[in-house]
Amino acid sequence: MHNIYVYIIVMAAVTYLIRMLPLTLIRREIKSKFVKSFLYYVPYATLAAMTFPAILHASDNMIASVLGFAVALILAFRRKSLLTVAMCACAVVFVAEMFLIR
Repeated sequence: MHNIYVYIIVMAAVTYLIRMLPLTLIRREIKSKFVKSFLYYVPYATLAAMTFPAILHASDNMIASVLGFAVALILAFRRKSLLTVAMCACAVVFVAEMFLIR
């Protein structure tokens, strides 16, 4: 039973249920501070979980990727602009790859 349409229908149903259930089950305002804070940080945690592995595997050299990530973290903590952080991290990875490959 390898019918592609069955797979698509199951995938659509699961996706729909994940998005529909919270809307139908939670009808009143959430008053719990714990639940509110948990829901507030879910998008950030999800983004970090998706982005971090991509950062480490964006380059062929893991050391260059870690150096770029470290520079990005330092600049971000110093509240530099997103463009500055991205450009400096890319430059560090580029230069590190030039020296590490040889």
